[in-house]
Amino acid sequence: MRGDELVTIGELAARTGLAVSAIRFYETRGLVAPLRTRGNQRRFLRSDIRRLSFALIAQKLGLTIDEIAAELGKLPQGRTPTVRDWDRISRGFRREIDRRIALLERTRSKLDECIGCGCLSLRKCALYNPDDALGAGGAGPRLVLETGEAE
Repeated sequence: MRGDELVTIGELAARTGLAVSAIRFYETRGLVAPLRTRGNQRRFLRSDIRRLSFALIAQKLGLTIDEIAAELGKLPQGRTPTVRDWDRISRGFRREIDRRIALLERTRSKLDECIGCGCLSLRKCALYNPDDALGAGGAGPRLVLETGEAE
């Protein structure tokens, strides 16, 4: 492996905007796996910039560290991922993003409906929940969380 393919933890921090302590945390969770020099210093593959950037984006979208680690675990260790590698991981990631977008859209729609009704009470609402019919079906915000809802 060429030396220019490796970066120090400080260089990785500068490129990703992460604190060195955050990179160490991600290392303990298996998102990156540095190599060690003879002096026991960490050296990261330049491609770890992409891995950590992916992790940052995924966290902003609400994925957990375990979910992110599972996705990154599908990428090869010890070599720069290819376009094919990233395409494979992005397909699964895209499905999760689509699922979360659908939930956000349902939530926005239901909030608009409830606030638009004016009563702000599902117990009394004659427009969207007459006689609290939804309460008979169980607890929780089912109109938002269930995808096969009946209007």
